[in-house]
Amino acid sequence: MDQDKPLQKLVPAVERAVGILDLISTSKRFLTVSELSRETNLPKSTVHGLCLTMVELGLLIRRADQSYILGPHLLRWSHGFDRQTDVATEFALICEDMPIPEHATASLSVPEETDMVFIAARQSTNRNRFTARPGMRLPAVFVASGKAVLSLSADFEVRRSFEGKFPPPLTTKSITGIDELLDELKAAREGGMASDIGQCVEGVTNVSSPVLNALNRPLAAVMLSAPSELAEENALKDLSEVVLGLANRLSYRMGAEVER
Repeated sequence: MDQDKPLQKLVPAVERAVGILDLISTSKRFLTVSELSRETNLPKSTVHGLCLTMVELGLLIRRADQSYILGPHLLRWSHGFDRQTDVATEFALICEDMPIPEHATASLSVPEETDMVFIAARQSTNRNRFTARPGMRLPAVFVASGKAVLSLSADFEVRRSFEGKFPPPLTTKSITGIDELLDELKAAREGGMASDIGQCVEGVTNVSSPVLNALNRPLAAVMLSAPSELAEENALKDLSEVVLGLANRLSYRMGAEVER
């Protein structure tokens, strides 16, 4: 689109819906259809139809008094904006600035339902066994980045998310149930980072730490992946320090209250 030209041929229904969302988001009180109609100069029937549609799509919630508030679907868009813009760019910049072990792949992934979706990576060129492709999904219960994010949730929330739908193992080393997962999450909380040894790919050790947003809530996770024989004892400690440093710097760039 030519940015110097004015917008043309806007879809009226979309423009009206956005106008309603803007009004509801900025209003200091809960607005009804009648009030929205007056504010937008639209017929009540039009406003009513738009509001009903947005309720069905999760963009609005209708309260018991027939007024409206913003719905949860908008939060998904907000999260999508965060992860597709600043966080991936900042991750790439930080990886350029920090020394990453040559045998390790650094990756960034975001939570989506019960999976982690990878959105950026700096691949290792030395004995690499783990390739983090943008768009790749792995079950959060097996991969270190998923455990890093889950470690910030209460145990009852984790049970509620995975009870009765624990995914099948990816390797012979994958955990097989919620109790094992909760034990690993406890260790992750105590150490500030999570790990998995061969649970996603045989012979690969992953270490990860969560990335926080301006509300100090998990936005993503950074992870280092290395051949397991090269990630033992002191080497594992070095990987852990690097991944903690990456996560801390990225969280700071995202507005979280962390030390630089």
